[in-house]
Amino acid sequence: MAGAPGPLLLLLLVLRGLAAAEHNLRFKAAPAEAPVRLFTEPELARYSGQQEGQPIYMAVKGVVFDVSSAKEFYGKGAPYNALVGKDSTRGVAKMSLDLADLTHDTTGLTEEELKSLDEIFNNVYKAKYPIVGYTARRILNEDGSPNLNFRPEDQPHFSIKDEF
Repeated sequence: MAGAPGPLLLLLLVLRGLAAAEHNLRFKAAPAEAPVRLFTEPELARYSGQQEGQPIYMAVKGVVFDVSSAKEFYGKGAPYNALVGKDSTRGVAKMSLDLADLTHDTTGLTEEELKSLDEIFNNVYKAKYPIVGYTARRILNEDGSPNLNFRPEDQPHFSIKDEF
């Protein structure tokens, strides 16, 4: 058996192959995450759960979340569908589906409503759903030009350190 490898050589080859396979599994590159983007109101409205197969997005405090995994709550005809496709910060704070409350505006909310907003934002939306972007309103002027004075830390009820 002059050309046959010895048992020790076979064992080394098998172990080397296993080590390479384990290395490839352990150090496989993570899939690239979808880029975070800026949404205008009309762009965000496209993700209202009305089209089958399209993601469902909603914004709270200017942060856009992909709530598609909870289609039974946010999809077409679902109980919270009114919240999606827009920034529904006020509605979330007040736990309201009233059309007048489905807005980003937090003016006049009580201390209790603001506390509720923070709890829901952190413990529900940030804990369960991926962030896919931000509303343009956070960093653009009404005419669409960049707001050079924009500072996230100055935005009402917003903490950049908690967001990332």
